[in-house]
Amino acid sequence: MASTYEAKDIVVLEGLDAVRLRPGMYIGTTGQKGLHHLLWEIVDNSIDEIANGFGDKITISLNEDGSATVTDNGRGIPVDIHPTLKVSAVQVVFTELHAGGKFNNSNYSYSGGLHGVGASVANALSEWLNVTVCKNKKKYYMEFESYAGPDGKIKSGVPKAPLKEIGDTNERGTSVTFLPDKRVFGELTFDFNIIANRVNELAFLNKNITIELNDKRYGKSQIFHYDGGIKDFLLYLDKGKNRLFSEPIYFSAETDIVKAECALEYTDGYTENCFSFVNNIPTTEGGTHEIGFKTALTKVLNDYARAHGYLKDKDANLIGDDYREGLSVIIAIKMKSVQFEGQTKTKLGNPEAKTEVENITTKELTKFLNDKMNEKVADVIINKAKGAAKTREAAKHAKEITRAKNSAGSFNLVGKLASCTNRKCEQSELFIVEGDSAGGSAKMGRDRKSQAILPLRGKPLNAEKKRIDQVLANEEIQTIISALETGIQEDFDLDSLRYGKVIILSDADQDGMHIRSILLTFFYRYMRGLITNGHVFVGLPPLYKVFRKNYEEYVYSDKELPEAIERCGKGYEIQRYKGLGEMNPEQLWETTMDPDKRTLVQVTIEDAAQAEKMVTVWMGDNIDARKEYIAEHANFDRGDKFADEYSTV
Repeated sequence: MASTYEAKDIVVLEGLDAVRLRPGMYIGTTGQKGLHHLLWEIVDNSIDEIANGFGDKITISLNEDGSATVTDNGRGIPVDIHPTLKVSAVQVVFTELHAGGKFNNSNYSYSGGLHGVGASVANALSEWLNVTVCKNKKKYYMEFESYAGPDGKIKSGVPKAPLKEIGDTNERGTSVTFLPDKRVFGELTFDFNIIANRVNELAFLNKNITIELNDKRYGKSQIFHYDGGIKDFLLYLDKGKNRLFSEPIYFSAETDIVKAECALEYTDGYTENCFSFVNNIPTTEGGTHEIGFKTALTKVLNDYARAHGYLKDKDANLIGDDYREGLSVIIAIKMKSVQFEGQTKTKLGNPEAKTEVENITTKELTKFLNDKMNEKVADVIINKAKGAAKTREAAKHAKEITRAKNSAGSFNLVGKLASCTNRKCEQSELFIVEGDSAGGSAKMGRDRKSQAILPLRGKPLNAEKKRIDQVLANEEIQTIISALETGIQEDFDLDSLRYGKVIILSDADQDGMHIRSILLTFFYRYMRGLITNGHVFVGLPPLYKVFRKNYEEYVYSDKELPEAIERCGKGYEIQRYKGLGEMNPEQLWETTMDPDKRTLVQVTIEDAAQAEKMVTVWMGDNIDARKEYIAEHANFDRGDKFADEYSTV
C-alpha cells in the first residue's frame, strides 16, 4: 500500500468510464436484473415521450444476435448541435451522464427518468449501440462502440463517427439497438416473460399506447393495448377473486399540480391491495398520494354511512382498516418535480400530492356514491366494512393474546425453538424446518452460535383463505410470530427482528412446496417487510447423492444429474432424497446449512402487482385459475437455473 496520498493519486474517470468501472451504482447488478435495466432505460425514454402526448406506439424486438431494439413514434431525439458541447444532441444524450431534456418542465411535464443517465448508461455497458432518428422529414444515424484500448482498458460508448443524415422520410421517432457487453453480463440473455410482464403493466398505465414485443429468437410476438387503462388493470389483477360488484369504480381528474386516476373495487377477501404509480414508476412503499387517497376514502365512506343510517348517532366512526378490508385499488398519478424518498424510487415524498389526491378522491367518490344508480354498490361497501369492524375486535383480542405470550417469555416456544447463542440479528439465522425428524437432524447438525431451528409439527394455516383472527389462532403461526419478535401488520417492527436470515427448509416434494407456499403467503400478507428488506430465504436441499468408493457428490437438480454420473464414473450408485429426514445431521449440515457450501434462494418482490396476482392464483380458491397458471408457467426441474436476483449465499 502506498505511503503517500497526493493530488496525483486522485483518479478522474472521463466520459462513461465510471459506469464501466462501477456498473452496480447505475444499474444495481450485473446479473439478470441489471441486464434488463438497460432495456428499461431505453424503453422509459420512449414511454416518457408518449406519456407527454407525443406518439402512441413502441416496438421492442429481441434480436437473434442477443441485441434489443426499441422503436417509438415520438418526436425524435434532437439532432442539432449542442450550444456548449459543440456536438449533436444525439451524441450528448448517449455519451454524457446527467444529460437530457427532463431537468426542466419545458419538454416533459411528466417523466419517470429524472437523472439523465439512462441512454448513456445503456451505451456504456453495451458492446455496440446504434441510434436512428426520424425528424423534420430527415433520417439520421449514429453508431457507438466499446473496445479495449492499447493499454487493455475498455473505452466505453465511443462514437464511431458524428451523427449523419442518411435520407428522407415521412416517419417520426427514435430507434435504438444495443448489444449488452458480455464482458459485463457474461452469457445472460433477455427474458421474454420478464419483459412481457413489465410492458403489460406499462400498457395498462398508458391506455393510449400500443406496445409490440417481438422475440425474433423464437418467433414469438405479443401486442399490448388496453382501452380501459387501469380499470382493465384492476380486473386483470383480481381475476380469480370473488368480486363484490360488476364494474370497478373509476375516476380521473387533473389540476395544475397532478393528473390523477383511480380504479377500485372490493372482493370477499380479507386483505387490502393498493398499487400506486407515479409517472409510470411503481411506488411499492406508498407515499403521500396513497395517504391522500386513504384519508379521503375513510372520510367519504363514514360521511355516507352516517347520512344514510348505517351509523347511528351513538355509533363511533369506522376506521380506515375496516373500509380497506377486501379493497383492491390502483392509484396512478402524473406530476412535475417528483420527489422520491431514498434512491429506490419506491415512496413518493411530495406533500402537495397528498392534498391534491385527497381533494380529487373526496370530490369524485362523493359524486359516485350520491348517484342513486350506485346505491347497491355503496350498500355492499358499507356492510363489508361493518363486518370487518367486528372481525377487527376479534383480531385485536387474538393479537393481545399473542403479545401476552411473547412478553411471558415466549412459553409457546418451549420445546420447539432451539435458539442460538448470538444475539446480534445480522449474525443470526432461523431455519423453519418441515417436520420433527428433519428438525432433530438440523438441531444436531447446526452451528449453535449463529443458527436457530424451529421445527413445524403441523401444517400452518393458509393466510390467503382465512380471517386474521383465524390465522392468529393457528399454533404454528403463533410460534413463528413469537420466534421472530417483530409483530405483524401495523405492529410490524423490523428493528425488533431477532434473526437476520429467515430460512424456509422443506422437502423437495409436493408437500414441501405446499409448506413453502403457505409460509411465503403468510410473510407476504402479514410480515411483508421481511421480504422487501431481503430477510426471507428458501434453502435448497439436494435431490440426489451420486457416489462410489472414495467419491461422492450431491446433486441439486435433474439437469445436473447426468454430468454428476459422468464425473463419478463406473460403478456409481444413486441415492434419491425424498425428504430432509433421510439425511443425518452431518449430511444436512454439509449440503444445506453450511454457509460455505449451501445454496439459498432469496425471496424478492420485483413487481408488486405480479406478486399479488401470483399469490392470489396460487393460494386462493379459484382452482381453474391455478391449473391454468401451472400449465403455463410450471417448471418441475427444480434448480434448472437460478435467476440473478436470487442470492447464492
